[in-house]
Amino acid sequence: MDGASSSPRRAPDRDGLRLAIFDFDGTLADSFPWFVGVLNGVADRYGFNRVQADEVELLRGYDARQIMRHLRVPSWKLPFIANHMRRLMASDIDGIRLFDGVPDMLRALTERGVTVAIVSSNSVENIRRILGPEAAGQVAHYGCGASLFGKAAKFRRMLRTTGVPASHAVGIGDEVRDIEAARTVGMACAAVAWGYTRGDALAGRHPDRLLTRVEEIPGLFGG
Repeated sequence: MDGASSSPRRAPDRDGLRLAIFDFDGTLADSFPWFVGVLNGVADRYGFNRVQADEVELLRGYDARQIMRHLRVPSWKLPFIANHMRRLMASDIDGIRLFDGVPDMLRALTERGVTVAIVSSNSVENIRRILGPEAAGQVAHYGCGASLFGKAAKFRRMLRTTGVPASHAVGIGDEVRDIEAARTVGMACAAVAWGYTRGDALAGRHPDRLLTRVEEIPGLFGG
């Protein structure tokens, strides 16, 4: 784990931020209820521990490695599990929606000249379908299919693609691994408390900003 994630940092200069790299599930899309609903079926298929109803809030306080240990998920199975989850979501896509305010927020960012990107373990096809044509049109770049611990590499590639230095980019996500990945590449990070991980667990990793409403996101940027 990156040691920087355990100590506070000075909040970024919002007038210098030009690139927003969003996570998708739990950040832009309200997919956690769907995830909980399919998880035990996936557990049965791939031979890891089922999740009891009274364990859900406990697991929302864990990082990805702690969740894997708790559920006894072998790391070598992760690519197979991820592919299966993407296929399951594709079949259930009509039941997954964006969080309220996301289309307006994305539009506000592009109107301020902010480049919007998405880096996610989900597929670009699923993401575009959930976003819908208008919101998808606000996203300039997609880095999809990231492995569970592969977001830092995707962030670096996105920085190269956009030509924006890390000092002018912010990663916005709902999990501890989003904070860690942003720290690894030297980006600012904003954690959102409405997704998969509890707000208190995110606060304990000292992101540059902890957000509680979608409408707060444009405030990260100047203008």
